[in-house]
Amino acid sequence: MALIEIIPIDQDQVTALQELGRQAFTETFAPYNTQEDLQDYLNEGFNELKLLRELNNPDSAFFFAVAEGKNVGYLKINTGLAQTELKVPDSMEIERIYVLREFFHLKAGQVLLDKAKKIALEKGMKRIWLGVWEENFRALAFYRKNGFVEFDKHIFRMGKDEQTDLMMQLILIP
Repeated sequence: MALIEIIPIDQDQVTALQELGRQAFTETFAPYNTQEDLQDYLNEGFNELKLLRELNNPDSAFFFAVAEGKNVGYLKINTGLAQTELKVPDSMEIERIYVLREFFHLKAGQVLLDKAKKIALEKGMKRIWLGVWEENFRALAFYRKNGFVEFDKHIFRMGKDEQTDLMMQLILIP
């Protein structure tokens, strides 16, 4: 199995981040959404200016998972006011763990999640939380296997389609 290296992403890598994000999102969600809704989301969620603002936010951090010199996935975490919903000071959000389908076997998602846990513990966070589409059974199983439990739901807008995300959390410090 290839060694996974985790490296921080900076604004000079925005194009690589955009391409990987679009590809991984499409691989995962295209079969379940209309082309129009998918394209609307890709245009909004992965446009270069939005990604640059996020990359420059001091309360957000991005990391590539790299195997054999290729970006195979990435992690986006948020603390403080960068969190999309809770904005609780002692919580950290995992907004994205995306891995390209052809590299699932490398377990890059686990390596990225482990990186997020390490950062959260170093920052003294009490919990990590995230949202997962209720029909993304693979991701739900992954997070449950890693100790995350559901605590709420929210609406995720995919183009014009409203979908339900399950909000999950991992308590780090009771």
